[in-house]
Amino acid sequence: MLRGIDVSAYQSDAYDTDGLSFVFIKATEGRTYVNPKLTAQTKRARDAGCVVGFYHFLWPGNLTAQAEYFVSQAPERGNADILAVDWETTGDGTHASNAEKDTFIRKVKELRPDCRVVLYCNRNYWLNVDTTSYAGDGLWIADYVTAGEPRIQAKWLFHQYTDDPVDTNVGDFATKKALQEWADFK
Repeated sequence: MLRGIDVSAYQSDAYDTDGLSFVFIKATEGRTYVNPKLTAQTKRARDAGCVVGFYHFLWPGNLTAQAEYFVSQAPERGNADILAVDWETTGDGTHASNAEKDTFIRKVKELRPDCRVVLYCNRNYWLNVDTTSYAGDGLWIADYVTAGEPRIQAKWLFHQYTDDPVDTNVGDFATKKALQEWADFK
């Protein structure tokens, strides 16, 4: 298993990269928010030689506009970056529907065909909200248990297993090179 973290504006742009193979960075939310630390957090991950992923916090409605906004704001460096949709409850207590989640993933894949696109959600969403099991190119599951042992039956690629002191993840890849090759699939 590979080690990684995910960061947003709540974390420093000088986060610790020791021992990390990948970093997911919040890029956007809805159609108006951009992480003010996006550029610095991206530079930090790339300078450390990590595989970099960018995620979008999905709101219901305006899926094409959200996908276009995300892709326009997420830094582009070629095929090895990963894009992710963060599907969970919004600040006003709503969430995108299954159809909206699926549409968003497909639209992002259409807009950036050279990038892997994965779904991030927590165990409850995967087991009790999701009805399509569509996760694009892979599932990034949040379940705060032993690293690499999420309590689901589905195949997953990334597992967020704690948020203490930061959102900490493992990747189901034998080596960093295997992750890079998966991300750079062209």
